[in-house]
Amino acid sequence: MKNSAATPRLILCASLWSMEGQPAPARPWSLATKMRLIKEAGFDGIAEMFRPEFAPHLARHGLKICGRVFSRDGRDVEPLLRIEAAGGAKYVNCLLGEHDTRPAAAVRLIRQTIRAARALGLEAHVETHRDSCTETPEKLSEIARRYRRETGELLPVTWDHSHLCVMKHMLPADYSRRLLDQPRLIQHSRMFHCRPFNSQHCQVPVTDGRGRLTPEFLDYIRFVEDLFTVWLQGPAPRGELWVCPELGTTVGYNVSTNPPVWPDTVRCRTELLAAWGRARRRASRTPEIA
Repeated sequence: MKNSAATPRLILCASLWSMEGQPAPARPWSLATKMRLIKEAGFDGIAEMFRPEFAPHLARHGLKICGRVFSRDGRDVEPLLRIEAAGGAKYVNCLLGEHDTRPAAAVRLIRQTIRAARALGLEAHVETHRDSCTETPEKLSEIARRYRRETGELLPVTWDHSHLCVMKHMLPADYSRRLLDQPRLIQHSRMFHCRPFNSQHCQVPVTDGRGRLTPEFLDYIRFVEDLFTVWLQGPAPRGELWVCPELGTTVGYNVSTNPPVWPDTVRCRTELLAAWGRARRRASRTPEIA
């Protein structure tokens, strides 16, 4: 990889969703405890919609914030983005539209969101997510094509490959071949959500609850190494890549027999860092992808 600029840096952000109802639903951790544990686990920041009560804890622990905006039709986009800007975010992850939003309407909504974000000094990325305009690989490709045609720019994407994989029931042998088929869009991104998945589940456990990595996670982390390698092979300078190991406890993502989510999230961070190291070594031996 031809890169004489600053070394690419991985910024790892935790989600408070990973800590919901812990250590027990009847006695959940306070916000102060959650923020302290995030810092102690080695995370660089949080990936959340900003709330004013976050501010003193972020400042106390030196944590960054990656913002989030959710809008069905764009009417609330500007005020939501202003909240993220006031909270100190640079990057904002945007979930836009609905599962049946047509590509033309999706592009209008995305362009509106990105213009509003730039006016506030923010960089907005559109997440690949269920029940949004980018729900399937096919819709994402068409939206990216239209966006490039209308703006001359690549679509800024927050890649959450778990949704795309489950939508198509992809098997582990096909993860990299089918999910990394748009390397320029991947390299253009500055945000990934790295939730372990398999062909049938948008979230699989990292460990067996006794410290051993699950076979499903081992399949997943091999894909992540390929994903990081593709990103690192992009044109220099690479700068920062913001990654959230987004494991959650609610809305059907977690299965009741899985081990506790927060310890798995902490272990996932460790494994993502190891995959990043392996990917950097691989990328240094291979040419850039134009």
